[in-house]
Amino acid sequence: MWTLTTTSMAASCSLVCCREESDSNKAVIVRFSNGNVNNANNLDFTMYKNADENNPRKKSRRIVVAESDRLSYVGNNFGGGSLKCNNLCKYYVGVLNKQTMQMEVHSAQLFNMQPVIPGEETETATAQDTTQTYRDKVDSLIEAFGTNKQKRALSSRRLNQVGSDTLNQAVAKAASSVIDQKGLEALQQEVADSQGDIALHLPPFTAEADKAENVYLFDDLLSPVEFEALEQAGSKMAALTSEELKKMRDEGGCLSVLKFLENLPAEGEARDKTARCAFYLSLLLKLARLRSITRKFGQEDGCPRIIQGTLFRTFTAESFKDGRIHNMVSSSMKVKLAAFSLALLLHMGHMTADLTLLHRDLGITEARMIEVAKSMGLTLSKTARGKAEEAGQPDEHRHASLVLPLVKYDQFMERRKRKKMH
Repeated sequence: MWTLTTTSMAASCSLVCCREESDSNKAVIVRFSNGNVNNANNLDFTMYKNADENNPRKKSRRIVVAESDRLSYVGNNFGGGSLKCNNLCKYYVGVLNKQTMQMEVHSAQLFNMQPVIPGEETETATAQDTTQTYRDKVDSLIEAFGTNKQKRALSSRRLNQVGSDTLNQAVAKAASSVIDQKGLEALQQEVADSQGDIALHLPPFTAEADKAENVYLFDDLLSPVEFEALEQAGSKMAALTSEELKKMRDEGGCLSVLKFLENLPAEGEARDKTARCAFYLSLLLKLARLRSITRKFGQEDGCPRIIQGTLFRTFTAESFKDGRIHNMVSSSMKVKLAAFSLALLLHMGHMTADLTLLHRDLGITEARMIEVAKSMGLTLSKTARGKAEEAGQPDEHRHASLVLPLVKYDQFMERRKRKKMH
């Protein structure tokens, strides 16, 4: 400790410098950013220190709080709001003892007191700074100290980013609009269409069956309850006259159905079964040519309610549009209709079906029909030209037969190779 004596005309005193003080014993000098304090007795001061005494960077951190009846003030010696002069200079404060006329000199640190308004978020800027990425920090440096070339590149990149954000917003808006118009289930069906996996739409089958008719069971195509419900409709089919069948052919009726109606068994259970299956097949083929259907589908043809429910549930996808639910027949559902129709034709035609007539009735290409037949493990054949002419068929017809064991074809779907974008 050293003593310095000074004199003046009014009085004299001695300066007493205290020994080296720690950070916790330093005097505190506060400065209010928005004015001066008239009466310090109206303020209640509190100092907080960091609890981590072992961390050399944190143990000296202090927060000073001054509370009044009207407003509170906060100052700290760290962070963005602290005074940088504490690191550049050393400050001292003198405390005069009027009785001994000695002034003790203490180390001090300055705090800039700022008002805290209730409800205001003071940590927003800090949170943004702490969440800045490396790219954001580099961009800030380029803005402050970069060359003109770097600044132009930064501006161009930000403009491209704004364009990309605008495009993403437009895509998101368009996607939301499409979902609202078509419905999520219909979109999922379209995704399945694009993937082109026909195996997902085949009827249930048993590849290890000992008989051909047991591979695609008839009951899996038409349940006993549904087959019973078709009794009345099948009777009407069986009662059609040759003139009515000719009229159906002239009006562009389904050739696959007409082929069986024109050659119905004379009588008995076989005639009844064929007529019922023909009616159900006509509904499948009619459904395949539609894009969307209403609840009135099949009613004019005498379709039973249980059959209508099965068709809606198995071969359509629900779509929400214009505030209403619509039943859509997607491309994948057309493939499913083709597979079920082909399996039904196999049971009707002694495990053989005419693919040429079927693909025309379904409104799909012959190549697509062949893909379905191959995925079902069927054996394909062509009618010889001479036999086709004898049967009254001007062109060659392709046929599919179910022969055990099922045929396993190589990958037959030619998928387009898409060029990758780099």
